[in-house]
Amino acid sequence: MGKYETRLAELGIILPTAAAPAANYVPSVRSGRLLFISGQLPFKDGKLAYLGRLGKELSIEDGYQAARLCAINLIAQIQAAASTVDRVARIVRLGGFVACTPDFTDQPKVINGASDLLVEVFGEAGRHARAAVGSPSLPLGVPVEVDAVVELDDEPA
Repeated sequence: MGKYETRLAELGIILPTAAAPAANYVPSVRSGRLLFISGQLPFKDGKLAYLGRLGKELSIEDGYQAARLCAINLIAQIQAAASTVDRVARIVRLGGFVACTPDFTDQPKVINGASDLLVEVFGEAGRHARAAVGSPSLPLGVPVEVDAVVELDDEPA
C-alpha cells in the first residue's frame, strides 16, 4: 500500500466503487498528466446522503459533510482512472457548486468539506486552487457538487 492509500486507511475511509455517469459524459478525461474529473455528488452506499439547499433545509455543517462525501467520490474516480490514488502528484483545482438560497454567502465554508479532506489525504499535494459558487439548484436536488483537475505522476502509456 502506498502513502496515500495508507492515509485513507488511517482516516477510516473505504473508497466506494466509482459512480457511473448519469448522462452523456464520461467520469474523467486524461490529457497528458492532467486528469479532469466530472462533478461528483454526495452519494454514500449508492444513495444520495443529502438533499436540499443551504440557507433553507440544510446547515453549513450539513453542506460541509456533503462536500466531504463528494471529495471521497472524487478520490474514487481518481483510483478508477489511474488504478491507484498513489499516482497523484497534485490536486490542481477544485470546483465547488453549492445549491443555496439567494442570500446565502458561505459557499467557501461548505466547499471546505472537500478541500479539507483532500489536504488530509494528500498533504501539500492536496492544496489546490478553487472556486466555490452558489447555484439556485443542482442535479437530483443535491446541495453540493464537486469537480477537479488532478496532476498524475506520469504521462499515459
